Amino acid sequence: MASRNFIRTGRKIVAIGRNFGEHAKELGNAVPKTPFFFLKPTSSYIANGQSIEIPRGCEVHHEVELGVVIGKDGRDIKAANANDYIAGYTLALDMTARNLQDIVKKQGLPWSAAKGYDTFTPIGEFIPKESIPDTNNVDLSLQIDGVTKQNGNTKDMIFKIPELIEHVSSIMRLEEGDVILTGTPKGVGRVDPGQTVTCALGSQGKIISQLKFPVIDRK
Repeated sequence: MASRNFIRTGRKIVAIGRNFGEHAKELGNAVPKTPFFFLKPTSSYIANGQSIEIPRGCEVHHEVELGVVIGKDGRDIKAANANDYIAGYTLALDMTARNLQDIVKKQGLPWSAAKGYDTFTPIGEFIPKESIPDTNNVDLSLQIDGVTKQNGNTKDMIFKIPELIEHVSSIMRLEEGDVILTGTPKGVGRVDPGQTVTCALGSQGKIISQLKFPVIDRK
């Protein structure tokens, strides 16, 4: 199953913006009435234990997210049929050069550079969808040097996963191995070289995935 090797075989990362109301508010953004997304390059993936690089001049923020791994190709997928296109899930971070993002937002320009640096999508292992029976009740947490910075639950997502799949696939074909990042809870903030970022995903009181990433300067 190619989707299990999504880090190598996936062709795109579709990242949903502002899908947790409190996160939108903490950055001074309006809460969206319809889903919106941006794309990240798959070259930004790093696996558990690899280093997050901080580019010179960038203030980089962490955003912990539930990722959906697409299991087969499809477009114009109805929300009622969305589960048929899900192979599984993953735990991910959407790293963001916040100072660059703030500049391009004011200019009405794309976020690609702020979101697309190498190492800016730390990602976990493939999680079979049977391991997460209720995607509307998934715990997401993140710590920096052992101090909790984010601690949320997908029940607070504005747009649920079937609606996201319907929306994205109405615009572009979803392909096996693609990943949809479904948004981050409140508590995003800065990470600096020398720190260690850890994150966890839990379901029904059980930890399913835990990741750890050292943070270094980009050489």
